[in-house]
Amino acid sequence: MPVRDLREWMDRVEALGELKHITKEVDWDEEMGAIAYMVGKQEGGPALLFENVKGYGKAARILFNPFGSSRRRIAVALDEDPEMPMMDLIRATMKKLDRAIPPREVPADGAPVNETVITGGDIDLYKYPVPKHWPLDGGRYLGTADSVITRNPDGGNLNLGTYRMMVQGKDEIGLYLSPGKDARLHITKMWEEGKSIDICAVVGVDPLQFLVSSQGFPKNVSEYDYVGGLRGEAVDVTRARFSDLLIPARADVVLECVAEPHRLKPEGPFGEFTGYYGRPEADTPVLKVKAIHERKNPILTAALMADYPSCEQSLFFGVIRSARIWNDLEKMGIPGIKGVYSHPAAAGGFGAVIISMQQMYAGHVSQALSIAAQCPGGAYYTKWIIAVEEDVDPTDMNEVLWAMSTRCNPVEDIDVLRNTWSTWLDPTQNPPEERPWGSKALINACREHRYLHVFSKRTTVRQELYEKIRSEWKELGLEGEPPRLLAFHTDDRRHALVEAKEFEHDNGSSAGGSQPDAFRKPDGGSVTMSM
Repeated sequence: MPVRDLREWMDRVEALGELKHITKEVDWDEEMGAIAYMVGKQEGGPALLFENVKGYGKAARILFNPFGSSRRRIAVALDEDPEMPMMDLIRATMKKLDRAIPPREVPADGAPVNETVITGGDIDLYKYPVPKHWPLDGGRYLGTADSVITRNPDGGNLNLGTYRMMVQGKDEIGLYLSPGKDARLHITKMWEEGKSIDICAVVGVDPLQFLVSSQGFPKNVSEYDYVGGLRGEAVDVTRARFSDLLIPARADVVLECVAEPHRLKPEGPFGEFTGYYGRPEADTPVLKVKAIHERKNPILTAALMADYPSCEQSLFFGVIRSARIWNDLEKMGIPGIKGVYSHPAAAGGFGAVIISMQQMYAGHVSQALSIAAQCPGGAYYTKWIIAVEEDVDPTDMNEVLWAMSTRCNPVEDIDVLRNTWSTWLDPTQNPPEERPWGSKALINACREHRYLHVFSKRTTVRQELYEKIRSEWKELGLEGEPPRLLAFHTDDRRHALVEAKEFEHDNGSSAGGSQPDAFRKPDGGSVTMSM
């Protein structure tokens, strides 16, 4: 059975030995954040369930590092084998993104999230152990392991997003939203019409919904459908008490809120996914909490934003964001894509995307780079888009840097896109008011297509020798698993589609003009090519 909620996920993660219960008293004021940061520095470090928070005793629990840098915990949320290699996990996730299953509504009295519903004067956000993560944070922050639910005023589809939320009072939250994000567009649209907008925030969230909420999807789709598609079954939802929004029926904590027109308060700063504090204090929308839905003995979810590998969103972006971009490329009809990887060390998985591909025609690499840079899954923030060939593992930066150093001529192979979609959180853009407009470098680290026939041949081992050594690895007294190789030696020199020296154009010109309909093979025959 797939994991259906936070508690089922925690049970399976604990069975893997990757959930640590912290029972010693810990302070919500910076100490939980510092522990999460230090544990997160150990790649694959455990998820942390704090069960004894200073001033709250054992009555409240909060989960930090739900995914951290553990591929195994991400695989559990995606209902995949925890031991699956990274590229296989990305490939499996990409295929599931083509499957959309709408949510299933259940009655309010059948939803665990309604075991307790708090309204009116009984609402008090300070009853929860909401942490202050970093010394210069502007306050205590809910999330950012969360899912913020809004309805698109144009079309009515439900959007799921992840945003930071600063507690502004016992029943108020400051909601930070980068330019172009869906919830910001929805709020702006309603406020321009002088209307309030209903918003629900899931702050005890199913990890799979958290994954989907963190990603960019087309703005006219309902994103619960993607949660259901990844899980392979419909998400149980129930109607909110004060609006027509649908909230996850098995969530641990959900806040029902309203954003009244043009009501703003100063918010921030906050230690962000870049490893820097975000923009200085600025006005953000205020959410008035109208109801709190919770399960018995609720669990809050918290995501520390930091440098890698302590940044919560880093490695899971390496899976879900990579799958999103790969899915976009396939939907746009770009052939030959062998893998995509949003590198987790690059500003929380946002900063760099590597595409592995088989070159199939002139301009193919530039086409793939441009689309990856601006597709819904990859347009936000990404600064470096790198294309490598299929003999390079995009998850292995040693191989990627090798390709950049031996197949990329910077003066010819780097293009720049300007005035692209960015964020107020980008510390490289100064003064800060310039930050929403970014730029992207497109790096072609593939062999130059027109000169494939003369490009130096890579040093590789024969495949039959590789398989022999691989089968005898333990007998040779070698430890660990043998490395996975993607490139092997071949005596066939016809590895390039076009042997530019071997044909002439119909008009008698040499290679470098328009592509001919046929060309000679090295044995003197011809191959006809359909265009």
